[in-house]
Amino acid sequence: MILLRRLLGDVLRRQRQRQGRTLREVSSSARVSLGYLSEVERGQKEASSELLSAICDALDVRMSELMREVSDELALAELAQSAAATPSQPVPTPVRRPMLGSVSVAGVPPERVTIKAPAEAVDVVAA
Repeated sequence: MILLRRLLGDVLRRQRQRQGRTLREVSSSARVSLGYLSEVERGQKEASSELLSAICDALDVRMSELMREVSDELALAELAQSAAATPSQPVPTPVRRPMLGSVSVAGVPPERVTIKAPAEAVDVVAA
């Protein structure tokens, strides 16, 4: 089962780490307890829209950008899940290239790849 809170937490953590910031710095700036922010990043707590807004402000990231990245991750997870359900197809292996912010899916025929996202957000390569 794909958990949205885990995907959201992963994306928030990557955003924070790209900036070289600590949990303490972001939690202080967002006025969120360090423990709660840590639980959100680990996908253990569901963040409210107000909390997400405060975290995005602290990270200086638009919420729409955050949600786009979460949506891209969700699409890849669904793709991997559906490929795993089809035994004749190899399971795709999403590979994130942090410098480019793109994802490669290996082992998926091109006709099986359908991800609707802005071109600048995700590059999908079927190998």
